[in-house]
This record gives sequence, C-alpha cells and structure tokens, in this order.
Amino acid sequence: MWLDLSRIIETPGASLPFETELDAALLASDAILSFPVPPTARGQVVNTAGLLDLHAHIRGRMRCRCDRCGAEFERELDQPVDQPLAADLPEDSDSDAYPVEDNGIDAAALLESCFLLDREMKTLCRPDCAGLCPRCGRNLNEGPCGCQPTPDPRFAVLEQLLDR
Repeated sequence: MWLDLSRIIETPGASLPFETELDAALLASDAILSFPVPPTARGQVVNTAGLLDLHAHIRGRMRCRCDRCGAEFERELDQPVDQPLAADLPEDSDSDAYPVEDNGIDAAALLESCFLLDREMKTLCRPDCAGLCPRCGRNLNEGPCGCQPTPDPRFAVLEQLLDR
C-alpha cells in the first residue's frame, strides 16, 4: 500500500491515518504456520516539528508451532510499531529512520519488515513450556515421562562409594 506523505511533509502537526492488510505468506515462518485471517495494520504518520513518525498496531491471529515441544497453538497478535521516517536521509547514514522516497512509503512493506525484525526469537506455547524428554520424546507439559535421569559421569567414582 503506497502512502502518499506529500500533504504532511511540510506541515508540522499534520497527520495521515492509514489501514492496510499485510501479506500473510511473507510473515509465515517455521514457528508461524499460518494466519487464519490476514493480519491488518492500522495507524498514522505524524509530522512532529518536521520529523515524521509512523505509529501503528499490527493485529491478527496466528497458528504457531512451539519451538520447545512442537505442539501447535493459536495466539493473538497485537504488535505496536513506532518507526521514524526520514524525507532526506543521506546514503551513508547510521539512522534507524526508514527513508521516504518520492514523498511516500510502501506502508505494508515497512510494517512487514518491522514485524519480522521485532519477532520473538523463540515461539513458545506457554512461558513455562517443559519441552520434550530427550530420551523418549514425550511432551513433558502433559506430565513426567518415567525415564530415569542419566547419572552425571563426573560423579561415577562417588556413586561407587554409595554402592558399597
């Protein structure tokens, strides 16, 4: 979605609201299997004393796979995005501002990039996910598996003393 910012670039205090649908195929990954309904983003670009800022929320529902136990689950998505924009950004700039080209931005592409960069490193079904047993593969969230713990080989000599 091309967002024409020419009306607000030179007008401090002006804002431009927007709403767009994001490409669910670009946002999917190993952990995010699908989006039952394509995610949407709603927000505005605000000119604050000559500086442009994009403020938005990405919302949707995701079908995910837990990185620890492999279980599938659904999660609500509500990700805030606050991104500075720069109308005249030098090529060698270290700024984290997104460049404005031809007095506009591709809002969907910018928001998709922000979603991918701000995603959590591990997708877990719950914060205290116990994962899988390394021996039998049982999902430890469903209860203990019954496998005997592997003795630490560094304590083998001490274990011989207990056997006597």
